[in-house]
Amino acid sequence: MKNIFEKSVTQEVLKRIDNLSAQSQAEWGKMNISQMLAHCSVSYELEYEKSHPKPKAFARLMLKMFVKNTVVSDKPYKKNSRTAPAFLITSEKDFENEKRRLVSFIEKTQELGTSHFDNKESNSFGKLSANEWSNMFYKHLDHHLGQFGV
Repeated sequence: MKNIFEKSVTQEVLKRIDNLSAQSQAEWGKMNISQMLAHCSVSYELEYEKSHPKPKAFARLMLKMFVKNTVVSDKPYKKNSRTAPAFLITSEKDFENEKRRLVSFIEKTQELGTSHFDNKESNSFGKLSANEWSNMFYKHLDHHLGQFGV
């Protein structure tokens, strides 16, 4: 799995995002391009904006036991996988605004780097290593950029 904290990897991801347009069509799934960009931003909102409530203790335990490994491992996501409720984007979104937001989050993450994230508590999974954070961020972006053919 590529390391999102490496500048070259971040630049590659940003170039892929730059190749998207408001007319980009999904190869699978239900989201349009603007919804996908907003969906990808949720991982960063959880970290930077704290705009989503932290799951209660029992829910966190279940997430750690049954979801964490899927999210933080280096095994790619399957197409049309189920997503957590906080990640469901059903309303219409503005492409340029969502693209700007996601790019800003990705750049901030790369600038903060490995040391900022190593052993940092996540909203749902407890403390994660820098490698687990990188896998979580990169794998999600790669999955959805691939969904839209970039």
